[in-house]
Amino acid sequence: MRVFASFDSALRWNLGILFAAGLCFWAGLAGLLPTLPLFIETLGATGSQIGIVMASFAFGLLVARPWLSRLADEQGRKLVLMIGIVSVTIAPFLYLLALYLPPLIWQVNWGDRTVDINGVLLLLMAFRAFHGLSIAAFVVAYSALIVDISPPANRGELIGYMSLVNPIGMALGPALGGFLLEWSDFATAFTAMGILGILGLLCVLQVKETYTPATRDPQAPRPQFWSLLLTPRVRTPAFMLLLVGLAFGTLSTFVPLFVREASIDLNVGLIYTTSAIASFGIRLMVGRASDRLGRGRFITVGLLLYTLSMLTFWQAESAATMLLAGLIQGGAAGTLIPMVAAMMGDRSAPNERGKVFGLVMVGFDVGIAFAGPVFGTFADWVSYRGCFGLAGLMTFLGLLVFITTSSKDLDHSLRFSLGQGRDLYAIDLPPVK
Repeated sequence: MRVFASFDSALRWNLGILFAAGLCFWAGLAGLLPTLPLFIETLGATGSQIGIVMASFAFGLLVARPWLSRLADEQGRKLVLMIGIVSVTIAPFLYLLALYLPPLIWQVNWGDRTVDINGVLLLLMAFRAFHGLSIAAFVVAYSALIVDISPPANRGELIGYMSLVNPIGMALGPALGGFLLEWSDFATAFTAMGILGILGLLCVLQVKETYTPATRDPQAPRPQFWSLLLTPRVRTPAFMLLLVGLAFGTLSTFVPLFVREASIDLNVGLIYTTSAIASFGIRLMVGRASDRLGRGRFITVGLLLYTLSMLTFWQAESAATMLLAGLIQGGAAGTLIPMVAAMMGDRSAPNERGKVFGLVMVGFDVGIAFAGPVFGTFADWVSYRGCFGLAGLMTFLGLLVFITTSSKDLDHSLRFSLGQGRDLYAIDLPPVK
């Protein structure tokens, strides 16, 4: 962590308070992973309905992503950071409302059939969509802030260190949420996550922003957000993350239900904690290494690990195998996500960084959105176990997409993805050594 020694004390404090805010954000968000699917099930939801409610998070995220990404470039990163932390603070208290609402069942005649509509589940879908604002805002603004600060030669290293908020939060949050549910009840678990959000909000209020938005001519046409998605530097990473998002959506939605279906005696929160520990360890190494060796080979390794983790979940019959799958998935996420962020930082100018990050993550969002309802329906037909085998197929396809289309042609794509060539789309990155 010698890179921090080159910064003055004010910048180190700014990074420290930003790190603390990120830690509270991810812990508060992840603390609901082992509890919320089980809570929705207590309301009488089927597997597909649980998937739809959980996936509403991604639908809210998708709707907000273009606006928030543009806002980060035009109005500054801190404003968008505030929107994200406020969302993660309020959402757990909204879920609490469902505990105290009476059953809201409406019957709708559809031809010769009568369809029951659960009003509480509809409210939860709305609350979950609002919760999606959190990642749409916070992740883009946080990543852009770090890239704004970091020199190109040390960009991967600094992103790797500052992204440790994700595995640490993912380690603490699910373990805390799972423990509070076992010790007390859903209300206690949800309240604790809201309190973490409040602490994060207090930290964000102290963050100092270094990026100054350029003054835009009001008569000039506004750059089109979605047109950037068609550019080669963005298109391939976005599609690759769509396929990874399908796997992540399966993991975040169906692991608690799969563990119960398989009759495995295991605190589900420990799977997320194991994943986070592995993610923490690998981020300490890959960021700095990628500054010297290039991002491509690490993204390839991340996709391979993601495929292996999903297939290990698919075959899991014991608690030990479940934890091993979580360990591999953590290594995959800890390698893949920071390296994609660093790669997109290499490929973007400061005044478009929010939009570029946002567009790439739209692929991930779409994957999560479809994972819940599509894989939930698949689970109703087959099993939750089968969902993980299908998720492994999706990440393997993502690997094939990356190694063949990540650069300007097949030859350069193979070279970049295997660490034998530089990123031809990078703006200011030195050549691979």
